[in-house]
Amino acid sequence: MTFSAVTRRWALIGPGRLGTALAAAMRHAGLAVDGPYGRGADGGDADVVLLCVPDDQIAAAASCVRRGAIVGHVSGATTLAPLSPHRAFSLHPLMTVPAGAPATVFAGVPCAVAGDSVARELADALGMRAVEIADEDRAAYHAAASIASNFLVTLEAAAERVAAGAGAPRELLVPLVRATVESWAERGPAALTGPIARGDELTVARQRAAVAERTPDLVALFDALTQATRELAAAPAEDRAA
Repeated sequence: MTFSAVTRRWALIGPGRLGTALAAAMRHAGLAVDGPYGRGADGGDADVVLLCVPDDQIAAAASCVRRGAIVGHVSGATTLAPLSPHRAFSLHPLMTVPAGAPATVFAGVPCAVAGDSVARELADALGMRAVEIADEDRAAYHAAASIASNFLVTLEAAAERVAAGAGAPRELLVPLVRATVESWAERGPAALTGPIARGDELTVARQRAAVAERTPDLVALFDALTQATRELAAAPAEDRAA
């Protein structure tokens, strides 16, 4: 028999936002899915058990799954080691899953896969773009994801605070943020603009003075980002592209 995602029986463990969204998407794609069950479930008679649990709970959840099942997790930073001795895989959707996401939410989304071929079977069934990430590269891959997503929110929250000190609401910054992200997506670091890129140090000094006056706790962050941006702006164009 030729196996594919639709010929296997799946079970999901972990009824959080991601587990719930994956279960809905898999059913929409025609897969036979049980769950998502709570932690401690053994996966029943499923061929494949996917653990949608916090990283530090993967090993414990895997130890409860019956022998013979293929077991995977959805962590970006974790290797396959916590799934031993099961036949193992991982699939990490490179996205945030909003509450109430539609069943097609994973279509076209990149995902990091490793281990057993069922990871690519599932990615294909959901219309995802699978990229193989080796165990030794998982932490770096996940760090990049955190910088790109989590740290961006932290940075924009800081911008919002500074703007509020000038009487400007967050909504005023939104078009700029969106345009910047789109430009970076198209051009990479060459999208850099602003006073540092122009070498306008007088304006940078005025900005720093305003931050120090209105939000002094953000000065260290401003200084660190200013220095990093100077270095990026000073790099040869080919180095910035790389």
